[in-house]
Amino acid sequence: MAKYIFITGGVMSSIGKGITAASVGKILKSKGFSVTAVKFDPYINVDAGTMNPIEHGEVFVTDDGTECDQDVGNYERFLDENLSADNYATTGKVYLSVIERERNLEYNGKCVEVVPDIPNEVIRRVKIAAKKSKADFVIVEIGGTVGEYQNMLFLEAARMMKLENPKKVLFFLVGYLPVPAIVGEMKTKPVQSACKLLNGAGIQPDFIIGRSTMPIDEPRKQKISIFCNVDPKDVISAPDAGNIYDVPVNFANDHLGERILRKLKMKAKKRDLADWEKFTNAVRAAEEPVKIGIVGKYFESGKFTLTDSYISVIEAIKHAVWFFGKKPKISWLAAENYEKDGKNLKELEQYDGIIIPGGFGNRGIEGKILAIEYCRKNKIPFLGLCLGMQLATIEFARNVCNIKSATSTEFDPKAKDPVIDLMPEQRKLLKTKKMGATMRLGAYNCRLAEGSRAWEAYGKTNMISERHRHRYELNNDYRQALESAGLVVSGNNPEKNLAEIIELKDHPFFMASQFHPEFKSRPQKPHPLFREFIRAAINE
Repeated sequence: MAKYIFITGGVMSSIGKGITAASVGKILKSKGFSVTAVKFDPYINVDAGTMNPIEHGEVFVTDDGTECDQDVGNYERFLDENLSADNYATTGKVYLSVIERERNLEYNGKCVEVVPDIPNEVIRRVKIAAKKSKADFVIVEIGGTVGEYQNMLFLEAARMMKLENPKKVLFFLVGYLPVPAIVGEMKTKPVQSACKLLNGAGIQPDFIIGRSTMPIDEPRKQKISIFCNVDPKDVISAPDAGNIYDVPVNFANDHLGERILRKLKMKAKKRDLADWEKFTNAVRAAEEPVKIGIVGKYFESGKFTLTDSYISVIEAIKHAVWFFGKKPKISWLAAENYEKDGKNLKELEQYDGIIIPGGFGNRGIEGKILAIEYCRKNKIPFLGLCLGMQLATIEFARNVCNIKSATSTEFDPKAKDPVIDLMPEQRKLLKTKKMGATMRLGAYNCRLAEGSRAWEAYGKTNMISERHRHRYELNNDYRQALESAGLVVSGNNPEKNLAEIIELKDHPFFMASQFHPEFKSRPQKPHPLFREFIRAAINE
């Protein structure tokens, strides 16, 4: 039977439960065990697809088209495993499943109640993930913080699993230890309070992960041990790290893997985190910067810059830059500044490469198109992702093909020249306001044109598979005109004859994909398109 490790969080959000879950999984995998990870989000939304990226962060997409929380992306990157719908659920999804089963008489006429039927559905889903993956360990992250009403039913499910199999379930509490500048001392009270709230849910943590700006010293570990009823050796220090990939090594230095196996009376099959340590050491040693600008709009919230909206893009850039032994330097460029004053475009020359990521809506669109034109004319390496490909097509149509009214029906439903348009099936869905989980989602095939730069990047492979999340496509009615003017459609979906990759010749690097290559990048295996984009950026 699989062993289950539940990761809970206290004090506040965004303290690293997802990275903790991924790092614990990485450590256990390095010891020879198979591992999978599951995320439960306490939202009534059925999936993450309809959530605002500024509020919730990036929507990650799996091969099977599941729109999920960004932490699933972290699981994939750390574990180097492709996950699926079995690895993610929301409160809304759980309730919907119970209601559908009740409507299908699967409860045999019994009264269906919040407790125990909702927790039982959570348990059922956890066990399905274990069974399908055949994993030795299932890491289960419970979203939110302990003490909130929203995640109580998930905690109840975890408590019930512990009651059923006490020797196969462990609990982690990730808590924050502030160091107030005016006091100059690390304070443990927030973690103590979080632990008491978890105790109130009937759960005693086996491990406490202490997040802070600095390592936890022994006096603080002893204090947490006494007041939270854990062995001081099970209080694991988690100081701010240079990058998230250092975290498994930091945990290993506190012997976390050995402590987990000892509690479960298991022995390591191997001990092999050496390759990962070599990788992280090389990352720390890198000094020469590669400057990449991201022209987007989902990163401003008041006076703060929030990067979670583009987390997979950021990580994919890092993976590719590290591949060449360099240090990534990423800047956020507001597209609307280029609309206000075209002179601001000159700042693009400061960067080794420019990326236009995905997105929705027309805010900042003209500024992005101006940035693409500037990159094309001034030979600045450019990579477009999803919306970035659509805007690169519009820019080319307007300024090279002289189709001045070229646009997308997303921005102008009555467009005279819709070089980007909806697929017929998507048009029907929008008319009936069926929005959730109705985009072109998940993995689709793409045939590469032999001799193209994309074909070379993928190792001269003719057919690839990449993940999508979009509604609008390059309109084939304009394809001949675009190609005649020099736009190369180097990737094409063979089933529906849809353009997947465009590129330009006689340019250091000008390429854009309708799919999201960032979803498949890994720390030690950068995605081919990002790798070649960075290669061109370095050479320039």
